[in-house]
Amino acid sequence: MLAGAMTDGAERPDPDALLRRVKEEEERARRGKLKIFFGFAPGVGKTYRMLQVARDLVSEQKLDVVVGLVETHRRMDTAALLLGLELMPRRKVEYRDRVLEELDLDAALARRPQVLLVDELAHTNAPGSRHAKRWQDVLELLEHGIDVLTTMNVQHVESLNDVVSQITRIQVRETVPDHVLDEAESMELVDIAPEELLQRLAEGKVYLPEQARRAAEHFFQRGNLLALRELALRRTAQRVDEDVLEYREQHGVQATWPAGERILVCVGPAPSSARLLRTGARMAAGLRCPWSAAYVESSVLAKLSDADRQRLEAHLRVAESLGATVTRLTGRGVSQTLLAHSRKHNVTRILVGKPTHSRLWDRVRGSLLDEIVRGSGDIDVHVISGAQDEGAPPRPRPEPGERQRLGPHLAAAAIVAITLGMTLALRALLGLPDPEMLFLLAVMMSAILFGRGPAVLSAALSVAAYDFFFVEPLNTFAVADHRYVLTFAMMFGVSLMISELTRRLKAQEREALAREERSAVLFALTRDLAAAEQPAQIGEVAARHAAEAFGAQAAVVQAGGEGAGVSIGAWPPEVTLDEREHTVASWVLRHESLAGLGTDTLPSSACVCAPLRSSTRVEGALALRPADRQPLRTEQRAFLELFSRQVAGALERHRLASEVRVAALRARTEEMRSSLLSAVSHDLRTPLASITGAATTLRDDGGLPEGTRQELVGSICDEAERLERLVANLLDMTRLESGALSLRRDWVPLEEIFGSALTRLEPRLGERKISVDIDAEVPLVLVDPVLLEQVVVNLLENAAKYTPPGSPIELAARRVGDTVEFEVIDHGPGIAEGAEQAVFTKFFRGDHAGVAGAGLGLAICRGIAEAHGGSIRLQRRAGAGAVFCVTLPTGGEPPRLPVGEGELSAAPSAAGAAPSAVGASALAAGPEGA
Repeated sequence: MLAGAMTDGAERPDPDALLRRVKEEEERARRGKLKIFFGFAPGVGKTYRMLQVARDLVSEQKLDVVVGLVETHRRMDTAALLLGLELMPRRKVEYRDRVLEELDLDAALARRPQVLLVDELAHTNAPGSRHAKRWQDVLELLEHGIDVLTTMNVQHVESLNDVVSQITRIQVRETVPDHVLDEAESMELVDIAPEELLQRLAEGKVYLPEQARRAAEHFFQRGNLLALRELALRRTAQRVDEDVLEYREQHGVQATWPAGERILVCVGPAPSSARLLRTGARMAAGLRCPWSAAYVESSVLAKLSDADRQRLEAHLRVAESLGATVTRLTGRGVSQTLLAHSRKHNVTRILVGKPTHSRLWDRVRGSLLDEIVRGSGDIDVHVISGAQDEGAPPRPRPEPGERQRLGPHLAAAAIVAITLGMTLALRALLGLPDPEMLFLLAVMMSAILFGRGPAVLSAALSVAAYDFFFVEPLNTFAVADHRYVLTFAMMFGVSLMISELTRRLKAQEREALAREERSAVLFALTRDLAAAEQPAQIGEVAARHAAEAFGAQAAVVQAGGEGAGVSIGAWPPEVTLDEREHTVASWVLRHESLAGLGTDTLPSSACVCAPLRSSTRVEGALALRPADRQPLRTEQRAFLELFSRQVAGALERHRLASEVRVAALRARTEEMRSSLLSAVSHDLRTPLASITGAATTLRDDGGLPEGTRQELVGSICDEAERLERLVANLLDMTRLESGALSLRRDWVPLEEIFGSALTRLEPRLGERKISVDIDAEVPLVLVDPVLLEQVVVNLLENAAKYTPPGSPIELAARRVGDTVEFEVIDHGPGIAEGAEQAVFTKFFRGDHAGVAGAGLGLAICRGIAEAHGGSIRLQRRAGAGAVFCVTLPTGGEPPRLPVGEGELSAAPSAAGAAPSAVGASALAAGPEGA
């Protein structure tokens, strides 16, 4: 059964891939599914098609489908499809004298249908909404397990925004990140011919006549529509291609599906690779398909020389410049690795070079071309001429110092000699029966220490030594028993095999150590970047780790305005970039690609600069000045890209955090401005209207009775005082928030503060009963008398405004340790539970209708109390009313005033219990007594 199931080129899936896929399927089952109806312009029928699908879901599958928000744009045929579907009420938002209608996200989550229709995915929500963009609302719906049908046009795809702007010369502001499209379960292209769309526009089926005329002059031009249609088709084809690759991976399909062309060019150090790359680029351009260039680092083949390595890196740079995706593969066999990679990525054509070596070499080492052709199956193999290109650099002659050194070979011979001596000694002493085992050990040691060449020499010398000293006749290379020839051959073959296996193990060890080292560097970098908060700290961390990882001096340049850059870190700290290196960094910031040493751009520079590219922009550049002035190798360049992305992510995180803070500040400012306007506008207009009306009456009517005239004059004075209090509150709040408030402290008794405040408020308090209770232990306090009086006035005004007329108000003060507390107690309706802290915020008005005020009085009280080093709090009374408690530090011991030969203390006296000027007896009858 299993054998029968593994058909169509499928093989057993990887267990790790299966586990990963199971987790992904569990996550998909938990989340809702997103379907996007995709078009190239407004009016192609996306909403119409979405409603058709919704009606089919209701009629055929009996699903619970709700219309969350659909824009019909007054199209009757579209509106007709809404009949019979449940419509969810929209949320209305007032903004700048307009009422905007938005998706009611909370209602949708409470209703929780199986499928919800949300039109125009790229829409920007009204200010004050939970999310800034509608696609964020959709993501929250998906997170709660609700399936969503939505629509969008190609010009709103974030990655295509610049392309659309170049085509239409119109900058689209509303975009949707690509990852949202990637999360969609499916994407359906809704397409019509551009000519038909223009006809619909002319007939008024897309926009109203005036809008249609403007659209036809700008966006809806035939050339624009053709280009946008191609973009939409390509973006949809890309999504289909991704779905095909995902299906192949999930089902372990290895056979090539030529649904779309995909080219792979095999690259090596041979000079002919440059011609291969150019041929591959031309072929990909003709077929309009993606292509890649791959190089295999095989553990079987010998390590490349420095000259071959440089030539290979030059070829890979050429591939990048021609638009290829460069892939560096590792594997035991070149052909097997290339074919496995090709099948995994559904490659349809492989380009290889024609061999130029002799046929004998293929018989000895095997033919790469023959292995690829025989194992390619359904993949087409193109063999390109292997003649050396004219532009290819000639193979350099090795310098004397680069020629093979004799040291390792002599050392291998010495090991064999030492082994021979030990073997002879052991044979003489112990009668060693199998001395050839020691020679195999010598070959293994030579392979471990010196590599393949010395190991082969060690194997030959070991066979010769064994023949000369241990095979009859001794001390001669003659062999009496021809059976020893097989022994020699086996001994030599086993020695070669051991040396080759040892070499491979060493190569794998080097690769493992290199990967471990790179992983450790990235881990340390990520850990230190997470702790860095400022750009300078990020730059210093990145430069230090880059210098250690690449063995070079390093500097980090942050992007500034107009392509300029600012150095934010270097390692060693004294390193600075000269003018030429700054030029390289500026070029990188403008063009977002690698430049400098070892590249095709400014190659004479002493440094190489890599762009720090985040998800949205280039955050800066990383400059490396290698100590040996040699270009980076291919694997180093690949690691540099990973390194740069980590640094770019940290810089982007800081930039986004700064933008969030600025946006939050702007939002708070806008909120404060709106609150101020809404709160103050009424309170300003009301007294001004009263003053204007009374003054106009006095001016126009000279025959008014004296009593009426006095009443109107009194009204003008009262409203002017009210206006003056409002302006004073605004000024006080501004002084408090700006830090411009300066305290003029003096030692004063609370009796004077209370008395002065009650005197100011005597007309407003009327016949209320005011009781004052000041404990005898309350000392003088070191405060600003004017400001503290303002606190008492504001608290009493607040109590008078929010309590019934005639209800009593209590003032009490007592000493608590090194502080003094005084309370203002009213007997009104009190404050709502949970609003104890909110009452002290600016513009808080509570739920009391018809009460005038800007909501600044209590905020000013808190600011003044905190400026004195104290605090203010609100306590809800058990019965009714509220208690405002102000806590102030006493300021230490009051000074003692000298009187004659004695001293008069400024401490409290008996008057503290019954103050004379504003004492309890005088105040108990009401403010008139004060």
